[in-house]
Amino acid sequence: MAMMVSVSNSFLTFNSPNHLRTSRECGGTLQITILLRQQQKKILCDGYYGVRVTEGEGNLPKLVLTSPDKRDISVWRMRNILESCKWERSSFVRPDAVFNKIKPISGGIPHCFPQFGPGVIQQHGFGRNMDWSVVDSENAVDNAAVTLELKDGPYSRSMWDFAFHALYKVVVGADCLSTELKITNTDNKPFSLTLPCILTSASVTGASVRGLKGCKTLNKDPDPKNPIEGQEDRDAVTFPGFVDCVYLDAPNELHFDNGLGDQIIIKNTNWSDAVLWNPHVQMEACYRDFVCVENAKVLSSLEPGQSWTATQLLSIS
Repeated sequence: MAMMVSVSNSFLTFNSPNHLRTSRECGGTLQITILLRQQQKKILCDGYYGVRVTEGEGNLPKLVLTSPDKRDISVWRMRNILESCKWERSSFVRPDAVFNKIKPISGGIPHCFPQFGPGVIQQHGFGRNMDWSVVDSENAVDNAAVTLELKDGPYSRSMWDFAFHALYKVVVGADCLSTELKITNTDNKPFSLTLPCILTSASVTGASVRGLKGCKTLNKDPDPKNPIEGQEDRDAVTFPGFVDCVYLDAPNELHFDNGLGDQIIIKNTNWSDAVLWNPHVQMEACYRDFVCVENAKVLSSLEPGQSWTATQLLSIS
């Protein structure tokens, strides 16, 4: 996998209080150099807020963002986002998740790029299998943010022969978590995309989603290759068994009860559809502990030079 960067050969440096970049050092280990103006707050250290870099499971590098009120999220450069503190109940990591840079990390809020599910390339695309570069960080009074970048290379082009540029920004604030994904076609020919943004969470027996009543549906149970068209007539959609359903032209705000006492408001811009999924007994060991609430988008054609941007905002009431 030519695009993957060894942890032992990279380190992260702050060349200003508001900028985080990736550097290389032969034979080096993961290390952090922080340069700060005297009058500004320190990057998270013994109670301070901001962005810090650490080693996670499997010695994989991750960035920890902490808001002023001490709510954390962890951003893995190998493209999963895992929340902790108050956000831990809006995210789920499968117990069989591996942190070995061979398989994607199963859980969190991943983006399946450039393809969702099976298709002409590998399952859920290659974006989850590649290291994203850190290009910027921000430590404001009321939030902490980081921006990651992914570009085409030999690994991606071996299965999807297009030039692209992707930026992914994550912001944690006092009472919300937001994400922004921007895809730019840097090729000389158009390409298509099928993109979901996945929120995993909750106790399946008590979980429900409101806001989908009246949407056209494509129910992929029992045959995902021949989904059944319908219309949602429930005020609250629950997960009594296996669920795999697409909601077309979904509203830009959904209310998710995770069954653990939290009401999570999911707002978005430019994600046109929604998908609900729970594997039920197909994943006997963990299906009771999560459901997937996915924002989704099918782009039939992104022309050369064009960009597409979508956002997601999570808040807990």
